[in-house]
Parts: sequence; C-alpha cells; structure tokens
Amino acid sequence: MRILKVITIISVVLFVISGVALAQQMSNPYGPNISLATAKKVAAAAAAEAMNIKINVVIAVVDTGGNLLYLERFDVVQYGSVDAAVHKAKCSVAYKRPTKAFEDYIGGGKTAYLTLDGISAIEGGVPIIQGGKIIGAIGVSGGAAAQDGQAARAGAKVIE
Repeated sequence: MRILKVITIISVVLFVISGVALAQQMSNPYGPNISLATAKKVAAAAAAEAMNIKINVVIAVVDTGGNLLYLERFDVVQYGSVDAAVHKAKCSVAYKRPTKAFEDYIGGGKTAYLTLDGISAIEGGVPIIQGGKIIGAIGVSGGAAAQDGQAARAGAKVIE
C-alpha cells in the first residue's frame, strides 16, 4: 500500500512539472510545414554563421511533425553530431521552444525535465517561425553549445 502512495505522489509531481514545462512554451501556433526551398535557405544561413565562427557542424531541419526534411554535414565534423542535430531540431519543434530553455531549466536544478520524451537539454535547437507560426525547427551540432545555438539562431532568423 505504501508503494502505491509513493507512486501516486511521484506521478502527481511529474504531472505538475510537465504542466509547467508546457505552460512556458512559445505561444506561436503550428503553421504549414516548411518547404524544402525554405529549409535550404535556413541551413545556408546557419552554415554561413558556422563558417564565420569557424566551427564544423551538422545542420538538420525538420517539419512541424519533427520529420527530417534537410540535413547538411560539414566534411570533418564527428558523426555523432548527425543524431545530435536531428534530436535538437525534433525537441525544439515538439516543445515549441529553443533547446536552450531545457539546458537552462536543468542547470537550475529542474532535472525532472529529463524524464520527458525527446528532450535535448543542450543549446542548438531553435523553432523556425514564419508569419507568427512555427513551420519547423533547426538543429545544429558540432561546436560548443553556445556556438551551435548561435548558428541555429542565424539560420532561423532568415525566415522571420
């Protein structure tokens, strides 16, 4: 009986915490899916920023359902960055916020966010917004987290 009480309490706490996470999402609704041409523009801007700050990266662009639409990998970036970039983009579009928000939450001791499916708690994933609506997201991996975020924001910014 005591185990049941503990499980119930944990469930309620996790429910409340997940509600807080959802309450802090961007207010932007989802719009139509990003087109391939637009995804390439976003990736090109992110690549230009990555080259400007001298980092080798993988750039992933996903649609509103988190489906990979476009991926670009610099020649000498580690292969692990492929999955990391895709994961950052999927997290960003699924939770309607930059992945930096999760990095900040966890850094502030709110580790319960790690229990949510698909969380990437490291900077580098950013929603792509067009006409006030989220049309996809970009994920960048290969540099330091702040550098990945800088390149991702540069990519997403060309559409706003």
